[in-house]
Amino acid sequence: MLPELKRLIEQMGKDKGINKDIITGALEAAMLTAATKKLGQNVDIEAHYNDETGEIEVFQFKTVVDKVVDPETQISKDEAREKLDEGAEPGDSLGMKIETSSFGRIAVQMAKQIIIQRVKDAESDNIYEEYKDRKGELVNGFVQRFEGGNIIVNLGRAEGVVPITEQIHRETYKRGERIRSYIIEVKKNSKGPQIIMSRTHPAFLKALFEVEVPEISEGLIDIVNVAREPGKRGKISVRSKDKDIDPVGACVGMRGSRVQSVVQELRGEKIDIIPYSDDAAKYVSSALSPAKVSRVFIDDDNKTMTVVVPDDQLSLAIGKNGQNVRLAVKLTGWNIDMKSETMALATQEDQEGNNELTKIAGIGPAIAEKLVSKGIKSIAMLAVAEPEVLSSIPGISEKAAQQWIETAGKILIEEAVNNKKIEL
Repeated sequence: MLPELKRLIEQMGKDKGINKDIITGALEAAMLTAATKKLGQNVDIEAHYNDETGEIEVFQFKTVVDKVVDPETQISKDEAREKLDEGAEPGDSLGMKIETSSFGRIAVQMAKQIIIQRVKDAESDNIYEEYKDRKGELVNGFVQRFEGGNIIVNLGRAEGVVPITEQIHRETYKRGERIRSYIIEVKKNSKGPQIIMSRTHPAFLKALFEVEVPEISEGLIDIVNVAREPGKRGKISVRSKDKDIDPVGACVGMRGSRVQSVVQELRGEKIDIIPYSDDAAKYVSSALSPAKVSRVFIDDDNKTMTVVVPDDQLSLAIGKNGQNVRLAVKLTGWNIDMKSETMALATQEDQEGNNELTKIAGIGPAIAEKLVSKGIKSIAMLAVAEPEVLSSIPGISEKAAQQWIETAGKILIEEAVNNKKIEL
């Protein structure tokens, strides 16, 4: 039986990747618990693993005295000299080996639970150490189960979770299906390490291109920035460190093979690859692709650009529900005011109170001034604004902000239709 314990310890250490000392320490603690359950709380007990015999040895220590008052903790000098040590003197502490088979079924069951918990804790620590520095990595796994909308992913020795907030809307998975995700956080809690993953994070898109495009992983091409509306559209801006390498062409790949691999992984999300330029106007114009830009007016102080496009390109530049220009804003960091050629010719701004924003119900001169101070100078800019940005302005509720954005979008489309340049 003893060799079996030794073999079990070695096998457990090998299978679980747990240090042998942790396992033997758990066994020692378990035997101490069992002994205490059997002998009581007041006894002085020690447990040690004997590597040679493969046995957990338990010793009860008693103090040598002339006259025994407490038999659980004391032993007479005569008995100590007769049974343990011929040279025993009062005050000495002597250990007596205890037969562990006498501890009983309940005590042994408790010991088993301690071993299981210690090994589980050690395994959790190992997994945490393995993953704590892997934040920002792509990982592959298989869908194991679903918990409250969250996807629990089997990563091999570990489990990861893709929270419902990090899942692409309308994506569905079945148990056992392969899933690729991006590690955004590794936390340690009482239940063990928690590996939190995402399929919506902008860096997930960046990481996919790093895998598909060797020139990126080799450092020949940089991904400058990424903007996404997960499941719908994404834009990445790229630049080359080698003048002989076309960064956009490299990312697209021969016959679009590289970008298509990314699109397939994202289940149809459209991807625009934009060449980065130090020329801000050129960069913003490219970011508004596929729309063509006529001219650009730059306001460096407010980091705002007024971009003029042909009348028949306005809806394309704005995109469905303002998506295209909104992504361009995120990608470039510039506030963008879209105008058609016809709109640009008309008188749009009147600093004395005729601000076009007051055309929208609920926006008076005071509110319009606040919006202008935030860089929102036109109906076009309002149409692509984020509700959170507007509602952060004192006096504007999130509900009102959402309503104004929707109204602004309708006005833009109506103006374009009235000019007979756009067909719906």
